[in-house]
Amino acid sequence: MAASPLDASGSGDRGPGGSRVPEAAPEPERLRVLIGTDTYPPDVNGAAFFTARLARGLAERGAEVHVLCQSPHGPPQVARDGGVVEHRLRSVPSLAHETLRLALPPGAAGHARRLLARLRPHAVHVQNHFIVGRLLISAARRNGIPVVATNHFMPENLFHHLRVPASLRPGIGRAAWRDFVRVLAAADHITTPTRIAAQLLLDQGFDRPVEAVSCGIDVRRFRPPADPAAERPRVRARFGLPDRPTIAFVGRLDEEKRVEELIGALPRLGPGDAQLVLAGAGARRPLLERLAAGCGVADRVHFLGLVPGGDLPLVYRAADAFAIAGTAELQSIATLEAMASGLPVVAADAMALPHLVHTGRNGYLYPPGDVGALAKYLTEILVSPGERARMGEASRAIAVRHDERASLARFERIYRDVARVRGRGLADG
Repeated sequence: MAASPLDASGSGDRGPGGSRVPEAAPEPERLRVLIGTDTYPPDVNGAAFFTARLARGLAERGAEVHVLCQSPHGPPQVARDGGVVEHRLRSVPSLAHETLRLALPPGAAGHARRLLARLRPHAVHVQNHFIVGRLLISAARRNGIPVVATNHFMPENLFHHLRVPASLRPGIGRAAWRDFVRVLAAADHITTPTRIAAQLLLDQGFDRPVEAVSCGIDVRRFRPPADPAAERPRVRARFGLPDRPTIAFVGRLDEEKRVEELIGALPRLGPGDAQLVLAGAGARRPLLERLAAGCGVADRVHFLGLVPGGDLPLVYRAADAFAIAGTAELQSIATLEAMASGLPVVAADAMALPHLVHTGRNGYLYPPGDVGALAKYLTEILVSPGERARMGEASRAIAVRHDERASLARFERIYRDVARVRGRGLADG
């Protein structure tokens, strides 16, 4: 039997004059990731936004990305959003939040198993330990697929939505953490956005290593205005805002964000015409509107509602400072966006906010609930243009260390590492 060229030479084709043509190196195998989450856009919360940015960012870097999540309307469906394939599970309205829907467990477990068998991802990345995350962890374990888990969970963020009485919150919180530890014990690699958030898990009894990987932000999209004095009045006019000293808050108007402290501080500010701009929606908006009227500052509190993503950078550009009063922030993407936009920040001295805000350098931390201290620090920033500019530059310098490109690269490395350990390794891209 005549030998083929490969059999005869072991090297492939020959070029002109019989010179040997080297074989092309095989292309590296494409990374395949299945992300599982119980909250995904159009949901409006930090975990949903992070998950969507992670999925799209990985796809833009060449990975094959699938997301298993709840349907936004009820019926199941498969859709493609850019380079991401969304596998939407049948869902029902949630009792915890007026806009949040939950995947139905009946049928979801079988769907997860079939999806894993068909896709054979190199890694599964779950964003929570509730319905989808729990089912996907179980299915991945049975199929020998490595699991990466990122924690965005704090019981405090659910108490108000679930209407848990204050007297029961400590006990329910402890039970919730025990459940978290049990479910996430099956994961191969655990991440959370900050070192403070990682320590929280260890304090709650989680006895595995936890890596801090920033959620990351697009520091090219969120950036300081080139000429603040000229640009801020134009941006304020676009939102229908008066041209006056402006404090911004971006986020949900729900109990755990404690926006009432920001409104309560407004009458105490040195600049008597300072205004507060609130970008976001939530159940407490009617209460906050009444509070502003009761404090005599209704004309200086502006509710923008949900701002389209394309306009969100402009909200920060309209402001002179950013304020956040929440005490259950595992990182706070909005605070990072404000810092990347060159704003000084006044934040509650709680959870992960001290990881971002350094008193006297890029803003101030105030004791949660101390509205007088909040007003004092905001006044110091608003009345001193030089101090404001210095702190804004420091904020930007801190924020650029959270460039989402670095976060995406780290997650890719984690996926490859856990796949290799599980014997499902792939060549580096």
